Amino acid sequence: MNFKISKKEMFSGLLFVIPSIVGLMVFYLIPYILMLGYSLFGNGNVVDSYMSVLSNSVFNLAAKNTLVFMLISVPLLILLSMLLAIQLNKKLLFRDKLRTMFIIPLVLPVASIILFFEMMFDLNGFVNMILNFFDVDAVNWIHSEYAMLVIITIFIWKNIGYNIVLFLAGLQGIPKSYYEAAELDGANAINKFRHITFIYLMPTSFFVLIISIINSFKVFKEIFILTGAYPNNSIYMLQHYMNNLFHKLEYPKLVTAAVIMSFSILIVVFVLFKVQKKIMDAIS
Repeated sequence: MNFKISKKEMFSGLLFVIPSIVGLMVFYLIPYILMLGYSLFGNGNVVDSYMSVLSNSVFNLAAKNTLVFMLISVPLLILLSMLLAIQLNKKLLFRDKLRTMFIIPLVLPVASIILFFEMMFDLNGFVNMILNFFDVDAVNWIHSEYAMLVIITIFIWKNIGYNIVLFLAGLQGIPKSYYEAAELDGANAINKFRHITFIYLMPTSFFVLIISIINSFKVFKEIFILTGAYPNNSIYMLQHYMNNLFHKLEYPKLVTAAVIMSFSILIVVFVLFKVQKKIMDAIS
């Protein structure tokens, strides 16, 4: 079918789109282009500017922690949210209440979330009370090498509801006749997951993966409220490094670090799209 759009409809559509385009350009594209230009031409020697950041021990610590956090938290988040979505897609008792329970973290203020986890993982918190009950010494979770576990827990708890909603939407798009035909052929639950659920959830899984990776770079807010600008070395992230550079007015290093991080994210997303295309082509 051919749809013809009149000039009046096109003009009306542009009127709705223009504010978003202007906002995107003013607050995102133009500042990023200026920042990129400043990192390349505003610091004298470009190579020295980038090498001074890449060779900085604090930057390397922050980059390593950010990478470790992403590699651990994102797969865990996707695996748990997929398994829970599969269970919630079944006709379970209290299914609607369970769905609501997982959505609650999305609407709670960050400060309330951090207060809850402070009560859980503080030196005199609920977790240490349980450890003391079993005659295990209390652990200073937030200010020790175990702080990464706390941050991963917060990240998963906060984002799992959103991913479950996305996976549920993908699951409800799979025709039930496929499962019925598989059952007639004698397929068990594992085979149905491998050959039906996993295959047809592939586009949703890649979207959830990209969103989860982007959200993993946003965990700074929770860490900052929980531990301040200088947390334990195990959870000192790239955003801490850039935030502290901003307070020290070291703008050349700040801009360079921001460009490095943004290009790293773009490269990861680009590679993921290429991998998705190859997998989808192989499946089809």
